[in-house]
Parts: sequence; structure tokens; C-alpha cells
Amino acid sequence: MENCIFCKIAEKKIPSTTVYEDDELLAFKDINPAAPVHLLLIPKKHFATLQDAAGEPELLGKMLALAPRLAEENGCAVGYDADGAPVRGYKTLINSGPDGGQEVYHLHLHVIGGPHPWRGQR
Repeated sequence: MENCIFCKIAEKKIPSTTVYEDDELLAFKDINPAAPVHLLLIPKKHFATLQDAAGEPELLGKMLALAPRLAEENGCAVGYDADGAPVRGYKTLINSGPDGGQEVYHLHLHVIGGPHPWRGQR
């Protein structure tokens, strides 16, 4: 897609703050973060929506399996206090289509962490 901003980021035509990269995937910091940690994980190959990537279970599994590592490396992974109660955490999110709130039509997984960022706290 010649006008896809995420394709341009994957091709290094637009700069980003990369936190992970391999042959298939790229993760970078969101330029308009909704939380203290807000990363976007994209496949380098263009898929407009999750529906379009449904035939790529290995790629989708790799994306989801990478989320905990990114959370750990960025300080929001689930941990446990001295009593064994969970602390910290993150949210993963894929918006699909207009009714799903998708704004950029290149499949992307959000990794959003920090103190309840989805409740408007920072």
C-alpha cells in the first residue's frame, strides 16, 4: 500500500522509535500514547485488518507471543508482590474495521501498560 503510514515506517521511510524488529515484525512507540507504555506491533507485510490476516496463524501467534516480552522490556509486565498478589500489567488490543475503532488500516497490536491507562489515568 503506497499510502500506508505503517508500511512506510516498516520500510524506514518514516522514522519511529523502534523497540523490536525481526524479518516479519516491527514494534515501535506510539507517537500519541494513551498510557506510559504504548507500543504498536505490526507485521512488515501489509494486512489491512485482522480479518485479512486470518489465514496467517503463525504470524498472528508470533505477534501475540511477543507482547509479554515487549511488556517486560518496557517495565509493565505482570509481576507479583511479596504476598503473591499480581502487580503491574498491560493491555493488548487490536482494532478491526470502522466499528472496531480502527484508524490506520494496517494490522497492528497495541501493547498498553501502566496504572490503568484504559481508565484515563497516567
